Amino acid sequence: MSECGSYTLLKKSSQCRARLGRLYTARGNIDTPVFMPVGTQGTVKGVATEYLKESGAQIILANSYHLYLRPGTEIIKRAGGIQEFNSWRKPMLTDSGGFQIFSLNEIRKIKEDGAQFQSHIDGSRHFFTPEKSMQVQKDIGADIIMCFDECAPYPASYEYAKNSMELSLKWAAKCKDEFYKDDARLKQALFGIIQGSVYDDLRKISAQKMTEMDFTGYAIGGVSVGEPREDKERVIEVVEPLLPENKARYLMGVGMPEDLWEGVQRGIDMFDCVIPTRNGRNGQVFTSLGKLNIRNAEFRQDFTPLDPQCACPACKGYTKAYLNHLVRAQESLYLSLLSLHNIYFMINLMEKIRKALENDSFFEAKEEFFRKYYNRKS
Repeated sequence: MSECGSYTLLKKSSQCRARLGRLYTARGNIDTPVFMPVGTQGTVKGVATEYLKESGAQIILANSYHLYLRPGTEIIKRAGGIQEFNSWRKPMLTDSGGFQIFSLNEIRKIKEDGAQFQSHIDGSRHFFTPEKSMQVQKDIGADIIMCFDECAPYPASYEYAKNSMELSLKWAAKCKDEFYKDDARLKQALFGIIQGSVYDDLRKISAQKMTEMDFTGYAIGGVSVGEPREDKERVIEVVEPLLPENKARYLMGVGMPEDLWEGVQRGIDMFDCVIPTRNGRNGQVFTSLGKLNIRNAEFRQDFTPLDPQCACPACKGYTKAYLNHLVRAQESLYLSLLSLHNIYFMINLMEKIRKALENDSFFEAKEEFFRKYYNRKS
């Protein structure tokens, strides 16, 4: 049996850095490149587990900080772990809580040995250390867990980014020590996170030192926090050559269709983002023919499906006109239908990309996708 979190490179593109692979976990194997729907509080918002499984999703993500606050890790542990608690029973990944250092900056304080948070639920104070993050994630029981780190904001000064990157390296070493104190590695994998903001030299130092620690996989963090797209793509290009070929690469928090193609092209294997469900709740859907805002008046009498190439429940059972009505009437059904459609779109997109890599036709597939998506050549 392969080690949890281990990665096998199956094929490399002859056209670019893109790669086809397989990631192994105790709850099933994952074909990569892969998109992971985000279920921050143990559920992909508005989408029932059975529909999520039917979408073809291979792995979903949850956030350990939020689950620690509510319902509490003791309840999840007593349930048999997060997959038993939420009835997913397939691979899951948990974020360490490090992103909350960025997103909850008004109610947290960073110290050398951890970060103090004030709960957004009841105002109670909680101190997260690398060791505590490891124990919380072990109790939650996801297949892949992440090192506790600081996600620096954008823009950040060079000095701030350097201090943040160095602190993340110190915390990563502590995470590794804590993780390997018991037999967690038999059913969980620990990924390191590379930081350094948009500064190339800091990213290189972080990548070199992180890979020296020899984690099971590696993530590029601190992107999609407001930086220009060209900076994000350059960061990947700086870091990717320094990463081991036989380990998974994960670009955190990235999920627009354009970013998925560009990330895969540069050698990334794993992606996650709240965009499919967040945008769906706001009435925006992704289709093979481009993005649509379904609340627009042009769809009030459009009796065609959202996307002729999609087999999701929203496309198989309803028309744009009906979905337009649901959104305008604020009927809660649309929240689920549009969120689920967007997840189907992302999962199907990654299937297209994997098939293109199997056929060694990545750029041809990319051009065809964007010709339809933008109604012009990419």
